[in-house]
Amino acid sequence: MSTKIAATFYYDIISPFAYLYVKLRQGLEAQLDIKPIPVLLGGLLRATENIGPGEVAAKRPHTYQFCVWQAEKLGIPFRFPERHPFITVAPQRLLVEQHADWAMVERAFDYVWVEGKDPNLSWSEFCSYLGLPADTPKPESPEVKAKLIANTNQAKTDGAFGVPALVVNQHCFWGVDTIDWTLDYLARPGMFEEASYAYAGNVPNGLI
Repeated sequence: MSTKIAATFYYDIISPFAYLYVKLRQGLEAQLDIKPIPVLLGGLLRATENIGPGEVAAKRPHTYQFCVWQAEKLGIPFRFPERHPFITVAPQRLLVEQHADWAMVERAFDYVWVEGKDPNLSWSEFCSYLGLPADTPKPESPEVKAKLIANTNQAKTDGAFGVPALVVNQHCFWGVDTIDWTLDYLARPGMFEEASYAYAGNVPNGLI
């Protein structure tokens, strides 16, 4: 009986690509024991001196329309929320507080990307959708706040610079389009030690 390899999945429900990844993750689960970890994408972007596509005027509509096309091609239900981007501090803290398993994580993504809702505009409904009491308050405990920050900092330490990010054996695979790459890596675990990959990871920067 083979033992699954531990993997960490960093996510924020703000990301349509993380939503698509969640819907496609089953292709990895035969080999990986994937633990979902909520982070705050805005904090991760700031920590890595990065910005999201929603902050770039020309990139925003291109990215959003690409998401519609990609979901359509994959046959995955998809609907943009009432507004995007939106602040995800409260819902991400809630997922931390609830130690959200995959079932709850998927429900949280579905609320945004299937129902097309911003949890901030309908908090009680969001909580009910997750199977929690409608009067569940927005988490404000120092412990939960600190844990979300710690998760985000750990994501950066693990090499993540955005979401979705899957970390396997200290290798970070970013984006829904790296699922196949991850599968190839699992079949060829010495991949990153091969000369071409090792060189590509350390190419001198001609702009410095």
